[in-house]
Amino acid sequence: MKKILSIITFCWLSASLAAQDTITISLNEAISRSISNSVDAVVARNQFKSSYWGYRTYRAELLPEVNISTTLPYYSKSYNAFQNSDGTYTYVSNDYSRIDGGLSVTQNIPLTGGTISVESSFQRLQQYGSDGSTRYMGIPASITLEQPILGFNRVKWLQRIEPVKYKEAKQKLVANMEEVANTGVTYYFDLLLGRINMEIAQQNLKNSEKLYTIAEAKRKIGQISENDLLQLRVSLLNAESYLTDAQSSLNLRMFRLRSYLGYGEDIVLKPYIPESLSTEIPVLTYADVLSMARQNNSFTQNVQRRMLEASRDVSQAKADRWNAKLFVSFGMSGQEDTFNQAFNSNNWRNNQVVNIGVKIPILDWGKGKGKVKIAEANREVENSKIEKEQTDFNQDIFLRVQNFNNQSKQLELAKATDEIAQQRYNTSIEAFVLGKIDVLNLNDSQSSKDQARRNYIEQMFLLWSYYYQIRSLTLYDFINKKELSVDYENLLN
Repeated sequence: MKKILSIITFCWLSASLAAQDTITISLNEAISRSISNSVDAVVARNQFKSSYWGYRTYRAELLPEVNISTTLPYYSKSYNAFQNSDGTYTYVSNDYSRIDGGLSVTQNIPLTGGTISVESSFQRLQQYGSDGSTRYMGIPASITLEQPILGFNRVKWLQRIEPVKYKEAKQKLVANMEEVANTGVTYYFDLLLGRINMEIAQQNLKNSEKLYTIAEAKRKIGQISENDLLQLRVSLLNAESYLTDAQSSLNLRMFRLRSYLGYGEDIVLKPYIPESLSTEIPVLTYADVLSMARQNNSFTQNVQRRMLEASRDVSQAKADRWNAKLFVSFGMSGQEDTFNQAFNSNNWRNNQVVNIGVKIPILDWGKGKGKVKIAEANREVENSKIEKEQTDFNQDIFLRVQNFNNQSKQLELAKATDEIAQQRYNTSIEAFVLGKIDVLNLNDSQSSKDQARRNYIEQMFLLWSYYYQIRSLTLYDFINKKELSVDYENLLN
């Protein structure tokens, strides 16, 4: 009864798959679609776009900023307190409207950390009532300089940090795409192994049924024991169970790859064993891979950025201990009854402001010094972290290079073992039919054959995975001997 139910379940699952569209997909197609369609790839691209616009914002801070401001209009009718000459107060009515506008251009000065601006503005003031009047004030041009003295130069630090930060984002995007490809490789071989398990389970069930039928005939004529027949019966039941489990596992693995590549649920993906990674797999040296990783990996930029940010925090803490600013404004202004007269050069008057503000703490109980010490301690902590990360980074590269170099031999051995195990199993079946071996030896040859086949697929997966791990670390293709890159312009557009 259990056998009948297993066969019915298998037939139903097979019929369901047949009703779906089947696509035979190669490993390279899976990698390409992972990079273009997977959620991980979309996240990586959007992270880069965010970094790009952050860099564009920084670049904009180095360019002149043009602003226009206006009030159209302002009206007030109220009573305000007014002090008479004898010291008493009275309230007077104030009924007026005001219209003003201005145009300014501001430029940051990276060398000094100050700003310089040029502004032109006007104001129209209309007083209502019996003694009402209209006055205009025009400022054709004024130049203003705001300069911190020995203070924190934010723009200078932006110039040092932001280009490094943007380069880090570009390199990280390429590395992320290689990691996306490696995830696609993982899911592809996962599905391939699931299909291999399914094929093994189908073949084992077929062989178990055949052998059990032969064993029943042999038992009738006394050529095998009852124990061997029961053992074959157990093997047959196990084969039926393995087939059901293999089908469920295959469906789960297919769902993962299908979702990652962006296929619909009505699609059945059929992977096949890919060809060798390359006709000539290079032998990598630790020194070459480490040199390429230091040159291209975003980790190098990450270290540089963090060191700069730690030094920036120390510089800011020191600058915040005291504050001195210079404010200088020079321009001309005119005040007349008409707009044209207010802007007539004959009516201009000097309009200058010079101000130097200094704030020096006399007694802050060590608060400013404490902030500096905290920033310096944080910088030392960051430097210690970076040293450890660099050691781990170098060790990681060493292990990956070693794994990649060893994997070619492992794959060759796995392939040879697979072929031998298959031959041994075929020979074992013939020997069992002829009565030359027992059930235990037959089962052992079957287990060895199944394990050798799975191991061959796993070793091939490891070779491809190590290859993409090396690519992700170095942003370099050692097989085709070229650097990896992304079309940034097309991505942003």
